[in-house]
Amino acid sequence: MYEKPVLNNPVLIEGLPGIGFVANISALHLIQELKAKLFAEIRSSSFQDFAITAEEGKTRFPTNELYYHKGRGRERDLIILYGNTQALTTVGQYELCGHVLDVAEELGCRYIITLGGLKREEKIEAPGLYCTATDRETLDDALSLGAKIIGGRIFGAAGLLIGLAKLRGMKGFCLLADTPGFYPDATAAREALKAVCKILRLKVDLSRLDMAAEATRNILKSFGLVSPPTEERKEESESRWLI
Repeated sequence: MYEKPVLNNPVLIEGLPGIGFVANISALHLIQELKAKLFAEIRSSSFQDFAITAEEGKTRFPTNELYYHKGRGRERDLIILYGNTQALTTVGQYELCGHVLDVAEELGCRYIITLGGLKREEKIEAPGLYCTATDRETLDDALSLGAKIIGGRIFGAAGLLIGLAKLRGMKGFCLLADTPGFYPDATAAREALKAVCKILRLKVDLSRLDMAAEATRNILKSFGLVSPPTEERKEESESRWLI
């Protein structure tokens, strides 16, 4: 913890890598556009077990970060979870999500939004949105954004944070956008982020979202976790990428 910000009923937004990197792109764009401030870093033995050499011999390693934004006008205060990895074990996922919720609760957070991609094999003209929530009232909030109810299982932080939050008496919903899959999908991220900005009254310029998608691609490519669609993608089957 570098700082303990004073926030007014903040909303936690999850933005870790997953299918289409929808959450990752959305979180990075919010951080850049809102000039959100880093206040904590998370390191875990459940993250990937390597580091890479970056510019001028510096080392980059798997990490998660927490940022905050104090809302202006009618905007909500935010806590943004961003990182270049999820935990790679079941125990690690529970430990990570538990610590994130501990910090969020301590800062007065009682509401969570998780994001992700819903993989589709067919061609997608306009990404649809799908949701699940901790309770009926919050589900209605998500449905009002034009999302449909999703059935089935939501793996990784996007699902686990919502489930654990409910056990703590917190509220929230998971919002998934249609995506063809592995490559960073700016179109799907844009649809998800438009909905988030609407419900949180955030004034965010989405015209530069492609830049966040490109930055996400470069970061993940440097870790050997993503390759262009024209290349053979052995890592897609080898990596445990989650919604």
